[in-house]
Amino acid sequence: MKKYETPLLDELEKGPFPSFVKEIKKAAAKNIMANDELGQVEYSYKTNRVYWKHGGIVGVLGYGGGIIGRYSMLPEMFPEVKFFHTVRVNQPSGWFYTTEVLRELMDICDKYGSGICNFHGSTGDIIFLGTTTENLEPIFAELTSHEKPRHLRFDLGGSGSALRTPSACNGPARCEWANYDTLEACHQITHEFQDEIHRPAFNYKFKFKFAGCACDCVASIARADCSVIGTWKGPILIDQDAVKWHEKKGMDIDREIVRMCPTECISYDGKELKIDNDECNRCMHCITRLHKALKPSGERGATICIGNKAPIVIGTIISHVIIPFMKLEPPFTEFKELARKMWDWWDEHSKPRERIGEVIEFQGMRSFLEAIGVEPIPQMIKEPRRDPFIFFKDEDIARVKEVEEEEKRTGKIIF
Repeated sequence: MKKYETPLLDELEKGPFPSFVKEIKKAAAKNIMANDELGQVEYSYKTNRVYWKHGGIVGVLGYGGGIIGRYSMLPEMFPEVKFFHTVRVNQPSGWFYTTEVLRELMDICDKYGSGICNFHGSTGDIIFLGTTTENLEPIFAELTSHEKPRHLRFDLGGSGSALRTPSACNGPARCEWANYDTLEACHQITHEFQDEIHRPAFNYKFKFKFAGCACDCVASIARADCSVIGTWKGPILIDQDAVKWHEKKGMDIDREIVRMCPTECISYDGKELKIDNDECNRCMHCITRLHKALKPSGERGATICIGNKAPIVIGTIISHVIIPFMKLEPPFTEFKELARKMWDWWDEHSKPRERIGEVIEFQGMRSFLEAIGVEPIPQMIKEPRRDPFIFFKDEDIARVKEVEEEEKRTGKIIF
């Protein structure tokens, strides 16, 4: 096995932070595919060019997604990475594993590929980096085996213009702030939409992420087309003694809590902390900072946001709130129906490679809300209007005339 000199990559191992180079070198010491990958990456740094190309129809029988075709543009120089396909494996909800399962996953990656994994990709999947076309079916067979010794029963994740693999934070399994069961929601939604995950039929990708609270440990608001963020309806309960404890430990309540509140709904006079719950937007800042002093109460559920995307065509878009509060409990019928309505509208109006957020920007929120059967409410407004023009439909004008005639007939003002 040829040993490559890597002076440029060696620089990336210096410093206090973990290095991907170190892990590739460990794999390269025993795996010829990882060894050639190391050589090609060093050559890329030397020439300031990327030599991986994507594309090609590769996959497993019956699936249109889950495998990303990747090839080297320098197969003569680095023959072992002539094929270097990526396999996306659907992660368990909340990313919980036993050590036995992790070892078996690594055995498969070592046996059929480069031995290099990513736990986890930005979508959430387990990523097997690098395998050949002929090894795709054997990998799939071992991942999905119902028989021992493997008995893993893992499925492939989503890729391409499809529903990407839903992911969730640890939720109620480890977190006191979870306002709904993120793990069960992610699990059931994943099973409900298997066709949408494995057989790409959208014009572009679509992502769900389930966060148990506004802390958003799964980064749903930054990375998901549809963010499902836990919230509550009741007041924030206050333990004044615990507030005093934080102050005695050195916390500046005014600077760190009161002045950091985005809606200015908190006050503190040195004796008592007060919260105007009618003005609170449930951002969780005060609750996370004043541990054990504050906690949510009342009915729990989730806020549904739609439309976030990273910059591709028109730049970054931040989500709109479309459902301020939805009760999320099994079997999640209301949420499943909402998802299908959103996809139907998106499918009708989108062009290839247009995310749903972009289509909402182009078509207008009104068209979207009418299609999914949701009434407009103030929480949906994320910024002031840029122009003073309001365009009415014919049915709007007709309704105004009906109201005017009713007012004349009855002598009463109808709001």
